Amino acid sequence: MKFGVLVISHGSREESWVMLVDEAVKELANHVDVPVVASYLELVEGRLIQDGIFALEDQGVTDMLVIPLFVSSGSTHVDEIAYALGVKAVPDKETDLEPFEVKACVHFGTPFDDDPDAAVMVWDKVRELSVKPSNEVVLLVGHGSRHELFRARWERGISSLAKRVAEVSGLSADAALLNPGNIREKAVEWEERGYEVIVAPLFLSEGYFTEKVIPERLEGISCRYSGRTLLPHPLLPQWMLRQVHTLLEPLKS
Repeated sequence: MKFGVLVISHGSREESWVMLVDEAVKELANHVDVPVVASYLELVEGRLIQDGIFALEDQGVTDMLVIPLFVSSGSTHVDEIAYALGVKAVPDKETDLEPFEVKACVHFGTPFDDDPDAAVMVWDKVRELSVKPSNEVVLLVGHGSRHELFRARWERGISSLAKRVAEVSGLSADAALLNPGNIREKAVEWEERGYEVIVAPLFLSEGYFTEKVIPERLEGISCRYSGRTLLPHPLLPQWMLRQVHTLLEPLKS
């Protein structure tokens, strides 16, 4: 067997977005002795998932360790990618994504969900906004989903992650989703209880949702919001490294 790592994220037309992912994947590659390739679901020409598969197989990789670089199992993209890679026979939601051409055995990892490292990253990005911890709440905001099954996965993961953030920070913590749109209601609820609301976007990198949608949803509410997202953060490559070790362990026993 020859192992290789394929990191898959969504992709963006913004070069800075792609650069942040590439830098994290490069740091991961510095700590493993197998080929590592970053690939994207869409928008990054020449570096899509199929390109990444071919790049690894051209190097003789027979067993591909796939890391879905997404924040939640509630992402429909995680589901469709798993299907297209042959990890599952049928997607949980109909998809236009065609099955990939892949010869290697695929070993599929997991998104962040409520990983302890994710809780530390979330808190690190907003801790500078904290002034009086006893009177503050961290409100995690995720994308969510219009589809009931995936929304339930989002809610389960982000609610559990909020509990971890509370443990790490010592503050109260709660969670809201853009789909369904309960971010404003949650912020007002905490404000009426006498808390200062610190909003933490649960997104990989900054973009349309963190720069436009979230601020618009919170307009008129006195929240503290910097828009800082998970990348860049030194724990992110470490999280990917743990994924690699977790996937490798049963294969080497």
